Amino acid sequence: MLDSNPPLTLYVHIPWCVQKCPYCDFNSHQIKSSLDEKKYLNALMEDLEGDLPLIWGRPIQSIFIGGGTPSTFNPEAIAQLLSDIRARVKISPFAEITMEANPGTVDQARFKGYREAGINRLSLGIQSFNDEHLKALGRIHDSKSARNAIEAAKKAGFENFNLDLMFGLPNQSKAQAKSDLSIAIEFDPTHISYYQLTIEANTYFAQFPPALPDDELIDESHDTGIECLAENGYRRYEVSAFAHKDYECFHNRNYWEFGDYLGIGAGAHSKITHVPSERFLRRWKHKHPKDYLGASKLAGETEIEKDQLVSEFMMNALRLIQGFNLSLFQARTGLAYDSISTGLKRGRELGLLHHDILNNRLKASEQGMRYLNDTVALFI
Repeated sequence: MLDSNPPLTLYVHIPWCVQKCPYCDFNSHQIKSSLDEKKYLNALMEDLEGDLPLIWGRPIQSIFIGGGTPSTFNPEAIAQLLSDIRARVKISPFAEITMEANPGTVDQARFKGYREAGINRLSLGIQSFNDEHLKALGRIHDSKSARNAIEAAKKAGFENFNLDLMFGLPNQSKAQAKSDLSIAIEFDPTHISYYQLTIEANTYFAQFPPALPDDELIDESHDTGIECLAENGYRRYEVSAFAHKDYECFHNRNYWEFGDYLGIGAGAHSKITHVPSERFLRRWKHKHPKDYLGASKLAGETEIEKDQLVSEFMMNALRLIQGFNLSLFQARTGLAYDSISTGLKRGRELGLLHHDILNNRLKASEQGMRYLNDTVALFI
């Protein structure tokens, strides 16, 4: 039985990039002419206003401006965006407000402008500090630009920032993957996302696959990277997320803990809990910017059925290294513990799950985390 709302966060999607990366399957579109920032900001506010009845009275705990490349928008546009949002919804005074940025689209002046606009956390898409690997990934920046962008962000006053790094890159050795991490750590970011390059459908790499390292080398790069991060004070709290103490990403953690989120912008998704009726609503907006800029923003909506709640919750929560308290499962789904008892028992027998009975916590074992899809499948 549901008795209270989960935390609520806001995601804002800005879908444009200078160019489309060959590995990217996100909803991003190459800029082919000058951006009409004002037109898109107006569309975002129309979108938000249409969703307000779903969240009346609920404070926003974090905002994440993602893309695409949000840093293609001028600081003045980001300031206007945040001002317009504040005029329509209540924002927690301690809200984490993150913006993604590409090192090839920023300088110190722009970072300073974003900071003054109200952004208090940055996520920089570095991916690698190796020029050959950056070129293979189709990035618009080089190693020098990446380093300069990080320094510029720090000089502009950003103390809380994430660096995105990939491993398993075309022709990348284990030593090169570790070198990327070592360089990143020298800048002392509060958070590092370290994840494997995967070939996604409907991307350039899916049509023309690059020469990737073999599975054994990828596993070694993964394990060596985790050891390196731990040795330098970065606590792994999710499959690919590492942070200094007190600097976990609240916004992403809310996803993983099956919190609520409102999504505005082209292709953005929402998940909203309605406690009185014990309903869970999913909504998504028109994906292509041209369609989104039309009269209607909403592309579709559906309810999460009761028999889907267990797998939906587990798909997210089991990504957390420390797992979750079973009381959270009941609070976020309204379901009784019995609904997961069979999967839990089977997972323990297979060595995929660890149940801390004393503290009532459930988490994937080391083997369960390595084979996470199989672990989640226990609850489907």
